[in-house]
Amino acid sequence: MPEEQSARQTSIWAVGGGKGGTGKSFLTSSMATCLALQGKRTILLDADLGGANLHNFFGLIRPRSSLTDFFEKKVPLQEIAVHTGIANLQLITGSIGSLDSESINHAQKQKLFRHVQALDADMILIDLGAGTHINTLDTFLQADKMIVVTVPEITAIENMYQFIKSVYYRKLKSIFKAYDLNTLVQDTWKNRTAHNIRSLKDLINHLKLGSDQICSIFEREMSGFVVHLILNEVRTPKDILVGENLKRVCMNFFGLRVVYSGYTSYDEAVQKNINNKESFMLFNRLSPVVKEIRQITEHIVTQTPFPTPEELFDGRVA
Repeated sequence: MPEEQSARQTSIWAVGGGKGGTGKSFLTSSMATCLALQGKRTILLDADLGGANLHNFFGLIRPRSSLTDFFEKKVPLQEIAVHTGIANLQLITGSIGSLDSESINHAQKQKLFRHVQALDADMILIDLGAGTHINTLDTFLQADKMIVVTVPEITAIENMYQFIKSVYYRKLKSIFKAYDLNTLVQDTWKNRTAHNIRSLKDLINHLKLGSDQICSIFEREMSGFVVHLILNEVRTPKDILVGENLKRVCMNFFGLRVVYSGYTSYDEAVQKNINNKESFMLFNRLSPVVKEIRQITEHIVTQTPFPTPEELFDGRVA
């Protein structure tokens, strides 16, 4: 897989979340616009099959062709893509009609993955539907950059935590199955008290310590497993710390690497632009949110983390 990605020079980003209403589609469309304005050939794929709406963020009439045509009429993905009105940026809209995420079978899912990887683009950003359906998780796991979006509200944070946990479990399940470790894992978990295992992180560490082969498997399979976190609609300095706290929780309980890639401030102009079906990145260039989205996009491209709380609040970072 790494050699294939290097050869095609295409980076696939998948943006998911635990619940709707967190601004996931807004941020996906804005990051795609940011990348396109930098000269990168970018394709947006609206994979929220039950509620595709990315076309609204560019003032487009609902495209006639969608993923329905890809699945039912075998129309190539590249032919479904429409121009957004922004240079270097195209959109493939999700299914509006008879399909939803639950109706896609395994063969269709694999076909979609193959065709997405073959698209002629520098960047492909996939906007996933909210929730933890298997098809959503599997699409998320196929990406080069896995990105989650939430807002600093308790219910949204809890849903985000569940989403990340589900993604991690799905990844581990695929590893256990691929290397025939299911029986060993189940037996170890049944005897977790004797082994002083209290969390999934403890379980994985116990398995790795008990076998050099298993340690090698996890090092290989999980070496590039990184989840990028974006906080949307931040209103106070305390809100900013939510990302750092969620990152620590994931590390403590799962041993999972989460990179806090940044936040966007609350701005009433965002909703105004959405209602007017205007591109926020073009119509509000003086808004702090535009600068924040550019920084987030750069952090994800370079895989550099957002500044720590100490750096943020001791005056070293503006």
